[in-house]
Amino acid sequence: MEHLLIPPAEISVLGIPGIFLSLLIPVVGICAFLYIIARRLIPLAKGTSDPRFDRFPTRIKKVLLYWLAQYKQPRYRLAGVLHILIFAGFIILSIRSISLVIMGVNPEFVFPGLDGTSGVVYSVLKDYAATVVLLACIAAGIRRGVFKPERYKVPAKYGTEHTWEAIFVLGLIGGLMVFESLFEATAVAAQAQQGAAVEMVAPLSLAWFFSIVLGAAPIAALQSMHSAAYFLHDLIFFFFLCFLPFGKHFHVISSIFNVVFLKLDRGRVKPVRWDVSDEELDNLESFGVRHLEDFTWKHMLDFYTCVDCGRCSDNCPAATVGRPLSPRFISIKARDHCFDRFPVFGEIKEREPLVGNVFEEDEIWSCTTCGACEEECPVMNEYIDKMVDLRRAMVEEGKVPQSLQKPLGALEKRGNPYGKMEKKRQEWTQELPEGVQVQVAGSKENPETLFFVDSASSFDERLQEIARASATILHYCGEDFGILGKAERDSGHEVRRFGEEMLFQTLRDTNTQAIQNSGAKRLLTSDPHAFNALNKDYADIPPAQHISQFILDKIRSGAIKLKPLQEDVSLVTYHDPCYMGRHNLLYDTPRQILDSIPGLTRVEMERSRDRSFCCGGGGLMLFYEPPEEEQRMGQKRAQMIAETGADLVVSCCPFCLTNLEDGIKTSGKEGQIQIMDLTELVVRHLDWENK
Repeated sequence: MEHLLIPPAEISVLGIPGIFLSLLIPVVGICAFLYIIARRLIPLAKGTSDPRFDRFPTRIKKVLLYWLAQYKQPRYRLAGVLHILIFAGFIILSIRSISLVIMGVNPEFVFPGLDGTSGVVYSVLKDYAATVVLLACIAAGIRRGVFKPERYKVPAKYGTEHTWEAIFVLGLIGGLMVFESLFEATAVAAQAQQGAAVEMVAPLSLAWFFSIVLGAAPIAALQSMHSAAYFLHDLIFFFFLCFLPFGKHFHVISSIFNVVFLKLDRGRVKPVRWDVSDEELDNLESFGVRHLEDFTWKHMLDFYTCVDCGRCSDNCPAATVGRPLSPRFISIKARDHCFDRFPVFGEIKEREPLVGNVFEEDEIWSCTTCGACEEECPVMNEYIDKMVDLRRAMVEEGKVPQSLQKPLGALEKRGNPYGKMEKKRQEWTQELPEGVQVQVAGSKENPETLFFVDSASSFDERLQEIARASATILHYCGEDFGILGKAERDSGHEVRRFGEEMLFQTLRDTNTQAIQNSGAKRLLTSDPHAFNALNKDYADIPPAQHISQFILDKIRSGAIKLKPLQEDVSLVTYHDPCYMGRHNLLYDTPRQILDSIPGLTRVEMERSRDRSFCCGGGGLMLFYEPPEEEQRMGQKRAQMIAETGADLVVSCCPFCLTNLEDGIKTSGKEGQIQIMDLTELVVRHLDWENK
C-alpha cells in the first residue's frame, strides 16, 4: 500500500532524526525493563526450592484454561467480562505493537504471515479489538472510580486504596488504543485525500471514526498527528512495560508463569522443605517461614501476581465473619514488604521477622484452610501452604493460641484432641443396633475393609452416631470390615495444617504401621479430613474411600435399596464440606445419594459446591476461640440454610455437623431446621425388607 505520509523513521523531531528516536525509545525501554525484572527476581532467587517442573502437558492445559481462556474471570460477571475483553484485545494487539516498534526502523515491515488476505483480516480484527478495549477501559474506570465495589476497599490498618493505580493503568491502555488507531487513521485519511488506494479500516471502529473526522484535515496536520501518534504510542508502550513491576499490575507479566507453575495436587500440604527428607528434618535449624526468604520462590511469585481484585477475601469465611484475616492483604503486605526489602533502586535491607512486622499472629490463626481463596483466585495464587508454613514457625517458637494448647497437648499425650484414653476409642461400638458387629483388626481374622473412624467420631457423643450409622451401612451391605480400635490414632490432618509437623509425622507413622498390620485391602472413612489425610498425607497404605463413595457404588449396583422419604420435611439442602468439595471435588456423589431417596426434594444454597461456606472447623479450628469475631461461621451458614427454605440440611463431615448444629441452635433456628449426617439419613432409609 502506498504511504503518502512520511514514516516515523524518515522524519525529524526538533532536529533529531526519527530513526534515532525509533531506536532510542525501545532500547532504553527494554534495557530499563530488563534491569527492573532482574532486581525483582532477586528475592525469588533467595527463596527456598519448590519443584514445579513436572507434568508439563497438564500445566500447559491449565495455562490454556486459566490464563488464555480466562476461565475464572466470569465468576464475577461484569468485572470478568471487562477483563476478558481487555485481555483478549491485548493478545490481538500485541502483534500490532511489536510491528509498530519495528516499523519505526523499517517502514515496510510486515509481520510474518500477515501479508495479503490474512493481513486484511488481522487489520480488521485489531481495529475492532482496539475499539472494544478502549470502551472496556472506560467502563472499568467508571466502575472502579465511581461505583467502587466493596471488595476493592482497603481498611485503614492496611494502608490506602489502589484506585489511582488502576485508573492510571486503564488510562495508559486507553492511550495505546487511541494512538494506535490515530496512527492508522491519519494514513488512511491522507490516502483518501490524494485519491490513492485506501487501506482497509473496520467500519465503526475507532480508527474508522478518526479517519472520518480527519478526512478534510490538511496533509501537514495529518503528518504531525501521524508522527506524534507513533512516538506517543512507543513512549506509553515502554513506560507501561517498565511501570508494571512496581505494583499490582505486575500480574500482566507474571500471571502466565504463575499459572504454569500452579499447584496440581489439591488437598496436599507442602513438606517443611522440599529439598529435605522427613528423616533429615532434625538437622534443620528451624521449621516453617520466619523471614521472607523462607518462602518458596513460587510463593513469592504469588505475591507479585496478586491482582488485588479482592475475590479471595470476598469468599473467605474468616473475613466474612469479622476475623482479622483477609487473604488479599496477606499477598499485598508480603509484596509491599518484598518491594521494600529488595528495592529496584538502592541497597537490599536487613531481614526482619514476618510475624509481628508484616503479619499478625491472629490473622494467621484465623485461617481454616478451607481453600475458598484459592478456588476463587483467577491467577491461581496459593494461600494454605503459606499459612501452614507461617504456623510451623510460630508453633516452634511456642506462639500457640491459648484455646489450642489443651487439644494440642492431648494429641501429643493420648493421640486425640479430647485427651481420652486409647482404650475408649472403640466404646462407640457398644450401642450399635442389634445384629451389627464390628470386629477389631488383629483380634481374630483381618478384615478386607478397614473403617478408619478418626477422633471426632470416636469420642464425641453426638458424632459417634456417624460412626454407628457408617457401621450399620457396611453391615447392611455384607461388607467384611473392621476397625483399628485402640491401635488407631488421630489422622493428624488438622495437626499438620495447624503447623505441628513432627507430631503429625508421629501420628501418621503409628497409623501407617497399624493399617499395614491389619492386612486390609482398602480403607473407608466417614470423615473428609481423615479421607484427605489418608489419600494426600500418607503413603504405603491401601487406597481410601469416603463412605459416600461406597454408598453410591452400592446404590448403583443394587446392593443398597432405599425406602421413600421417612422424614417430615418439605425441602432438603446439602452443605459441601471443604475437604469433600474444594479439596477432593466430591460434589456430585452426596447429591446423587440424596436424589436416590424417593420423595426427597433437594434445593441448593446460593453458596454451594466450589463456593460453599466453611463451617469453621478445619486446621484444628474446631477448638479455636478467636479473639475477634462478629459472628460464628456456623451461624452465618445457618442463615444461608434458612434462606433456601429447607427444613433439613445434610452434610457428611463430623466437623460440619458440630458447627452447623451449634450455628442453628445459637441462631434461634432450632426446631425450624434439622441437621443430619448423610450416613444417618441413609440408615433411616435402608430398605431391610427388600434387601
